[in-house]
Amino acid sequence: MMKRDRIIDMMQDTPFTFPAALFRYYKNLELTDMQFLVLQHIHQLRQEGVRLPSPQQISERMTAPVQDCSRILRELMSARFIIINETSDSNKDIIVEEISLKPVFEKLYEYLAAEEMEDEDVKSKNKEGVLFEKFEVEFARPLTPMEMEMISMWFDEDGHDPELIEAALKEAVISSKLNFRYIDRILHDWKRNGVKTLDAAKQHGEKVRSHRSNSSAPASQAKPHPGYNWLEGGKS
Repeated sequence: MMKRDRIIDMMQDTPFTFPAALFRYYKNLELTDMQFLVLQHIHQLRQEGVRLPSPQQISERMTAPVQDCSRILRELMSARFIIINETSDSNKDIIVEEISLKPVFEKLYEYLAAEEMEDEDVKSKNKEGVLFEKFEVEFARPLTPMEMEMISMWFDEDGHDPELIEAALKEAVISSKLNFRYIDRILHDWKRNGVKTLDAAKQHGEKVRSHRSNSSAPASQAKPHPGYNWLEGGKS
């Protein structure tokens, strides 16, 4: 009966928890399967109150001999996946040593952050590529390196949304002023007026169009342009 109660008590121990992301990406951190398994045992032993497990204690839970566990611990320390910290015990009078897994979690964070940044760079390049294609279609020719650099500048340095750049291109086509200088002036005008979205561009256009209508000469003296000029509408 005692054995049965003991087993039931063991089953009710605190469950083993380990970050799922580390399971998915430990190989990308260049951890071997054995190194990762040792990290898990270190983590579990810490939950059980063993702050500085020895190679012997780890080996007792694995099929690996003590020598292998000792070697793996040295590898983990050398690669800065684990460190040994000094900390005070609960009485704050005695300094004790403990193995910290903080470095491996820091490495995981750095890897995920770099991966996210790389994904953003890929998306950015893809958006630039789409813009290049649309410009080449409208200009009916390949873009020059300087023109591609200007589009990249609108996108990366000026922070214009790709949809806005495309909208400026369409406005240049409608206005029969298909050149990069004119498109740049459109984008500059939008940025100066705080236009950052297509909806804001539409509202800005309606506002300027209304101002132009109120200040324009009689229809017999001035024929309206079929396309709205973003830069000069509102000027006499």
